[in-house]
Amino acid sequence: MSSHATLSGGTRDVIEPATGQVLSTVGIANAADVATATRAAAAAQKAWVAVPPRDKAAILRRAGDLFQLHFDELALYVTREGGGILPKGQHEIREAITICHLASSLPMQSQGHVLPSVPGRSSIARRVPHGVVGVISPFNFPLILTLRAVAPALAAGNAVIVKPDTRTPVSGGLMIARIFAEAGLPKDLLQVLPGDAEAGEALVTDPLVPMIAFTGSPAVGRRIGELAGRHLKKVSLELGGANNLIILEDADLDLAASNAAWGAWLHQGQICMASNHIYVHSSIAAQLTQRLVAKATHLPVGDGASGQVALGPLIDAKQRDRVHAMVQDSVKAGAKLEAGGAYDGLFYKPTVLSGVKPGMRVFDEETFGPVANIITFDTDEEVIALANNNTGSLASAIISPAIGRAMAMGQQLKSGMVHINDQTVNDDCVNPFGGPGIAGNGTSVGGPADLEEYTQWQWITVKDTAPAYPF
Repeated sequence: MSSHATLSGGTRDVIEPATGQVLSTVGIANAADVATATRAAAAAQKAWVAVPPRDKAAILRRAGDLFQLHFDELALYVTREGGGILPKGQHEIREAITICHLASSLPMQSQGHVLPSVPGRSSIARRVPHGVVGVISPFNFPLILTLRAVAPALAAGNAVIVKPDTRTPVSGGLMIARIFAEAGLPKDLLQVLPGDAEAGEALVTDPLVPMIAFTGSPAVGRRIGELAGRHLKKVSLELGGANNLIILEDADLDLAASNAAWGAWLHQGQICMASNHIYVHSSIAAQLTQRLVAKATHLPVGDGASGQVALGPLIDAKQRDRVHAMVQDSVKAGAKLEAGGAYDGLFYKPTVLSGVKPGMRVFDEETFGPVANIITFDTDEEVIALANNNTGSLASAIISPAIGRAMAMGQQLKSGMVHINDQTVNDDCVNPFGGPGIAGNGTSVGGPADLEEYTQWQWITVKDTAPAYPF
């Protein structure tokens, strides 16, 4: 698949992480390409607003049906491009179908309210689209994390410009554009511009783009937030950050270890809601660590597209080197390497670190690798203070048969999502997904949040006749 015919920033090969093979060649957008695209999108959006709601809904339903029709082919491509295992690629296609079908309901929902007013005057508050929405998406779940903005934004009447990560430009954009074109979406309404920082900053500062939806690292999110604030734009940020899995002393150890392993190592830990802080009551820490070490030792790592493996490769050498440096630095700072901490190419072994404390890199930074960081605690109050001792949490979870105790603790956590008796990696597409502070500045996407995010209020009043004022 190729996109380099119309972009002027050169071309780039897309490399399959598991094999090092070239999967595709795509064009790279520069600032001039962004300006051209936003002008075309703004023009197309004016006609899109006038398309009847049922017709908008039909296009989104057809897009979901096309993902279903090409399920196996698309799942394999997502797997190969992103370096996951095949069930993860299949999960992205299943979620894509759901996201499209959910978005197809938005045009048919109420678009506002009739407000109280004086006799002889109608007062209406209605939701109207922003115009052009810029979407900047990451490599880890590229299809889901792009489409969850694209589908509802289109459903709400916007045009969309997508700048996917250049490591996953097909799964994160070109695949979506092809599906929507086949579904009948009008030309220029959805455009995909793979690019680097130049293209991203051009999109964030373009006067024709009043809203930016970004998913990615806190460092880039801060930069986008600053630029968007300077240009008075609405910004939706989903940045991940610290996630807390709390295991109380009455937890079933085998179930707790299973949850911790899944939350920490699924998709090599490259998930914004990965269980990167595993808080274990000190009375059971040794037993839980022993179980995690056994899992780390036996879980197979390899090419997820070609074999029965549990973990695939990290996305690239830069990410691998960052993860490895964080592990080594934390061991030097006093953490104990219980398992893993080694790699072969981009394949990083599932890793267990015990004795993790604040001040160590794996505690203070988001690892984004297959590392289970075990932190011990003695009291409920202590672990709540530890879990809240950060600048915002996307997801938290508590494992205990004492539901009332766990609920009481969960209500004290400064986290956008809290799960009792589960790990932190959860999303149903119908829930508001987001968190405070570094997790995403308090914004959410999904479910009831979508219409709120991708539209703005407009107040309209109508009087029977213009009044006479005393001036």
